[in-house]
Amino acid sequence: MAPSKTASGGDLFLARKRRLSRTRHRANGGIERSTSPTEPAEREVEEAARLREHRQQLIRVTVANEDFESVFQPIVDLGSGGVVGAEALTRFETTPARPPDAWFADAKACGLGVELEVAALRSALGQLNRLPPGLYLSLNASADTLMSQEFRAAVAGAPAERIVLELTEHDSVDDYGALQATIEELRAHGVRLAVDDAGAGFSSFRHILNLRPDIIKLDIALTRGIDADPARRALGSAMLTFGLDAYDAAIVAEGIETEAEYRTLRGLGCRFGQGFYLGRPGRLRPMGVQLDVPGRLVLPERPAPSIARAS
Repeated sequence: MAPSKTASGGDLFLARKRRLSRTRHRANGGIERSTSPTEPAEREVEEAARLREHRQQLIRVTVANEDFESVFQPIVDLGSGGVVGAEALTRFETTPARPPDAWFADAKACGLGVELEVAALRSALGQLNRLPPGLYLSLNASADTLMSQEFRAAVAGAPAERIVLELTEHDSVDDYGALQATIEELRAHGVRLAVDDAGAGFSSFRHILNLRPDIIKLDIALTRGIDADPARRALGSAMLTFGLDAYDAAIVAEGIETEAEYRTLRGLGCRFGQGFYLGRPGRLRPMGVQLDVPGRLVLPERPAPSIARAS
């Protein structure tokens, strides 16, 4: 009789592994399952789809309920201190609080960029009659929005000569020919075009060269600290010369936050400006008390206009 064979530790391990495999096989109805290396990627795709759907729903509800408001920041003549226009900005009331740029970026990513922009445009245009005659209203719009039927419907009947459309530096344009045709049609009715964020990147220069704007807005990255930075002063001076000589465009310096920045830009020959030093964004009140121009802006020619502080 052969001697009995004692199972080794390795044999016991293999036996247990086989029993566990048979148990799993029966639990799965006789179908073996294995973990696929593609499962994590599939889960990421599913999660991205759920997030996109959630954001789409949030944006649709925000537009339907108008859970946002328009606020207005004055654009000032740096020589006289007089207000010449106001830029409409959008503030969202939905919590948790998020910056407006994030809302519009999400809307564009979800395919609802035009819908949200047009809703914001309608809100701002609805208050145009609160601006004194002679002041223009500056509205932000992407190239896609400008070329949409929804935009045409939103501005139909508005006083075109009081509207400036700001095309931001961040918007890519695939077909400048189509955009030019749209802008020329708007210009024929009196609408003016501004290129926003000039000096912040290459796209703004492409917009300027291809679209010949009526207004060029210098980016805050260029104006911030311009009083203490020779390089910024040199670039600011070059942009002023370029805009005026090449296109006879009005130059608006954005983001003026100190007296030193204001005086430096004025010394360089910049005629118009915008920023917290000149006036913070605020709500419009009934005719006669429209915009916030702080009393701290004191000019030698004459004091800043006395306009009640916005809420």
